[in-house]
Amino acid sequence: MNSEPATSIEMAEGTMNSGVGGELVAPRCATSSPPTTVETPSSAAWLVGLLQAGDSFYPTGSYAHSFGLEALVQEGVVRDRATLREFIFRSTLPTLQNTELPLAAHAWRAFEGPDWKQLGEICRLSSALKTAKEARFAAENIGRQRAELMATLRESPVAREFLQRATAETWPCSPAVSAALEGRVLGAPLPAVLSGITYSTVAALLSAAMKVLRLGQNASQSLLTEALGAAPAIIAAAEQVPFTEIGWFNPWLDIAAARHETAEARMFIS
Repeated sequence: MNSEPATSIEMAEGTMNSGVGGELVAPRCATSSPPTTVETPSSAAWLVGLLQAGDSFYPTGSYAHSFGLEALVQEGVVRDRATLREFIFRSTLPTLQNTELPLAAHAWRAFEGPDWKQLGEICRLSSALKTAKEARFAAENIGRQRAELMATLRESPVAREFLQRATAETWPCSPAVSAALEGRVLGAPLPAVLSGITYSTVAALLSAAMKVLRLGQNASQSLLTEALGAAPAIIAAAEQVPFTEIGWFNPWLDIAAARHETAEARMFIS
């Protein structure tokens, strides 16, 4: 496992509030030639596809999960905006940098072949890194649903074969692997895929937080903006994590998630 998980996050935190230099550019008039940065139709296609796959309207079932947050609120670890921010920067973002994003990056590369043996190993590792039973089951359900949507909505042969092999060889359907599959089916580059995972993960967590904490929309958006400011450094670091060093451990989250299974009252499945 990575022994220095917070390095790029700390660097991002230290710079995310800095101003952006440079002059403002005046709008072009109608007779001006188009800018060179206009998106091509192909990039627009994968971009809207990633937006669809990461939206809360997309039926992956993730809305029913708090990803351990409800349990931490019940334990009193997360109580308000300040402790929620600490959880995001000390647990959620390191988990993304050292686990979910590297898993997706290795899967995205493996789908190029595709290298089915490597993909099976990534799926098993993804499940093994989730010690609480609820977290494993939640990830399995979400990952399978995402892959099934690629097979049906996009009529993807690769997605269908992945699901067939996962069933035949009992691979757990990892959300990270399914996100990589989405990227390959849509033709999206790796940084875009990892950006989509980062956004949807933090946004889903904050959406759950608004249901279990006294947290308004403005406070949620300010936290989301701050977390996304750290995303470029996190994504760049995640792309370089070797397969043998993937992993992140938060004992508080694992213990709370295990207790959540037998909680007397719950708003979320996990």
